[in-house]
Amino acid sequence: MTSEDLNDTAQPLLAHLIELRQRLLWAVGGFFIAFLVCFFFAKQLFNLLVIPFVWAVEWAGLEGRQIELIYTAPQEFFFTQLKVAMFGGLVIAFPMIAAQIYKFVAPGLYKNERSAFLPFLIASPLLFLLGGALVYLFFTPMVLWFFLAMEQPADGGQVAIELLPKVSEYLDLIMTLIFAFGLVFQLPVVTTLLARAGLVTSKGLADKRKYAIVAAFVAAAILTPPDPASQIGLALPTILLYEIAIYAARIVERRRAENKAADDADAPSGDEDDPSEGTTP
Repeated sequence: MTSEDLNDTAQPLLAHLIELRQRLLWAVGGFFIAFLVCFFFAKQLFNLLVIPFVWAVEWAGLEGRQIELIYTAPQEFFFTQLKVAMFGGLVIAFPMIAAQIYKFVAPGLYKNERSAFLPFLIASPLLFLLGGALVYLFFTPMVLWFFLAMEQPADGGQVAIELLPKVSEYLDLIMTLIFAFGLVFQLPVVTTLLARAGLVTSKGLADKRKYAIVAAFVAAAILTPPDPASQIGLALPTILLYEIAIYAARIVERRRAENKAADDADAPSGDEDDPSEGTTP
């Protein structure tokens, strides 16, 4: 290999590294700006996250109760606000981060690959937000209602036992649930991509359905708090999403078969007679 060949090889690599650096700067800069904005409104954002606790108190029939959260270390609420800002900044900046990833990867893809990749890039955050909304509107209030039911009133000489969540532990609970449901809701996207790559089939997924049901309950037991309401609440949507993933894989296989049939129909037949046959020189 000559020095000119080495220069030709190094130049594209250098261009890719420069492009990668530019995309990373845009992604990190977008996240940092979103983080600063969310940190400025961190208390308001945390109050929004407390709304499911308010709903749970109402569900438990404790409408007159004052909503109170505590922190036991001087720096606890400050670091809780940092977590809220990072979480909110990541959610707000995700479209920009995803766009930078797509812009970096897209030039190396064929046109049909770009058109196939873009819907998944759009569906992934939408499904994550759908899972997060389900947690916020239903499962977090249900889990907190379950815990509030364990309170003990000061009647008959009993000691009053009330739920006073710490701000850090409450945030960890709701963030864990949001991330757990958000990741589970990516199941149709992941299986569809694997089906397009030919790594899984709809028949294989259907045959492993019983193992998937067991895995769904095991994952729910690991990812959610140790109460049956949240565990069943995560396991059932996971099983439903697995069935959707099987259906999506069947659609991918059907389209692949249709495209193959169309290509075979357009391809010239190899049985046609060669016009040069039967002639003498």
